[in-house]
Amino acid sequence: MKILLATHNENKVLEIKRLIENKNIELITLSDLNDNEEVEETGSTFDENALIKAKHFFNKYNIPTIADDSGLVVPALHGAPGIYSSRYSGGNDDDNNKFLLKNMANITDRSAFYSCTICYFDGLPHYFNGKCYGTIGYEEVGDQGFGYDPLFYIDNRSLAQYSMDEKNKISHRGIALMKCTNFLRQK
Repeated sequence: MKILLATHNENKVLEIKRLIENKNIELITLSDLNDNEEVEETGSTFDENALIKAKHFFNKYNIPTIADDSGLVVPALHGAPGIYSSRYSGGNDDDNNKFLLKNMANITDRSAFYSCTICYFDGLPHYFNGKCYGTIGYEEVGDQGFGYDPLFYIDNRSLAQYSMDEKNKISHRGIALMKCTNFLRQK
C-alpha cells in the first residue's frame, strides 16, 4: 500500500519513516513527487489543520495521505503558541525559542505539553492524537530534535537530549503514529 506523507519538514519525515517501518507500506513524500506546494493552515485546531493538508494532497494525487499538525501548548500563555507553533515569532526555530523564553520571563508555572494530530485520509478522515507533557526550561539545551525540543524538559532533560529512539517512544508524534500504525496494520 502506498501512503503519501504530506509534509515538507524533513525532520518529521525522518521521525515518521522510522516509526512506520512496515514492509507492506510504501511511504512517499512530497519531495519524492517534486511537490513544493504549501497548503495554508486555516483551521482553528490541530485536527482541522491536519485534515486540511491530508484532504488536499489526497485529492491532488488520489493516494491515501498522512498529514499532521502539532505544536507546543503552554497553559500559562493561554495555550500559545499552539497551532501557531512553527510561526510563533515569524522566524525560524531559534527565533521561536527566544520568543517563547521572552514571553515566559516572569512566569513561574512552566508546565507545557506537545500535542499532535495525525489525519490519515483515504476518502474519509481518521484521526490519531498524542500528547507529551513536560515543562519549559530557562535555556536551550541539547542538539537532537527540532522546534522547541531544546526548551521542553521531561525528567530533567530537554527533549533535544533524547536519542531519536527514546524520543519516539514518548513524544506526541510517536504516540499518535503508534495509534495510526496499529490502524494501518488492520487495513
